Amino acid sequence: MSKLKKLVIFLAILVIAFPAATFGYVYFKLKGIHDSGVDQNILNSNDYRNENGITNILLMGTDGRPGEKNSRSDAMMILTIDGKNKSLKLTSLARDTYVDIPGHGKQKLTHAYVYGQESLLIETIEKNFELDIQDYATVDFYSFMDIVDTLGGVEVEVKQGEIREMNKFIPETYNWSENPNKGNIEYINYSGVQKLNGYQLLSYSRIRKNDSALERDRRQRNVIQGLINGVKDLPITKYPSLVDTILPYVKTNMQPTQIIGLGSKVLSIGNLELKQMEFPIDDGIHSTGGNLGGNTGWVLQFDPDSLEILHDFIFMNIMPADNPNI
Repeated sequence: MSKLKKLVIFLAILVIAFPAATFGYVYFKLKGIHDSGVDQNILNSNDYRNENGITNILLMGTDGRPGEKNSRSDAMMILTIDGKNKSLKLTSLARDTYVDIPGHGKQKLTHAYVYGQESLLIETIEKNFELDIQDYATVDFYSFMDIVDTLGGVEVEVKQGEIREMNKFIPETYNWSENPNKGNIEYINYSGVQKLNGYQLLSYSRIRKNDSALERDRRQRNVIQGLINGVKDLPITKYPSLVDTILPYVKTNMQPTQIIGLGSKVLSIGNLELKQMEFPIDDGIHSTGGNLGGNTGWVLQFDPDSLEILHDFIFMNIMPADNPNI
């Protein structure tokens, strides 16, 4: 089952949405989320495509359930802070993408985290997608509902065809929520743009069976944009409680000064609307989905030539819809 593991929330709030002035408050708190366990040589290498002024941050979340020790990376996204083109971009990487995992052969991308956690997943993404990752952040699943409730809810558009699946998950997510003020359980009764609380939004992000994995990724990106909008509208007096909510669930290779620097870079861009892309491009031309037999299951194989479209989006700011190669 998919749960938006909300790794993205770390950057969405601490880097993208917080005014630079708030970093004075969180500086020493940020030191507590630094992870020295990742292989820094992989992040520091420049073996693949990179450009000055463009920072690519891998955002990760895991699909571990309560009591599980091992988990896969359920949500994998590249957040691009593009100072060259003054743009913020978010690229979802499909978890079923068929890739070569160093030391483990060809498997689904999501398995790399199981074998080697952040270091191997970063190495796998760099090798297969031929672009450098400069930093990473991982956020624990349990942070999600707390963050949404601290914001007072988040607005997203719920489609008519998503309501039934959402309501199926709501009793479970309601029980997971530890918010003492969550009140009586509330189901979704209508479609359209609406403000959802923590357990409702988590149910929204878990929808999977009524459409495709790529639609699930679209919902995850919409949730991130909703979170960013929610933080922008949050009174500054609420920032300390939001920071206290987020930080216990986060780990990253970045030092406080790096995070502060990225925050300043984002503020200089000005526009906090995320340009979005999904890779591989699931159109039957640039990728092929199917079951390869054995224990592989359903996978998505991409045409290596389609990497040019991904690179054009990240480095040249060309939306896939405007790319003549599609």
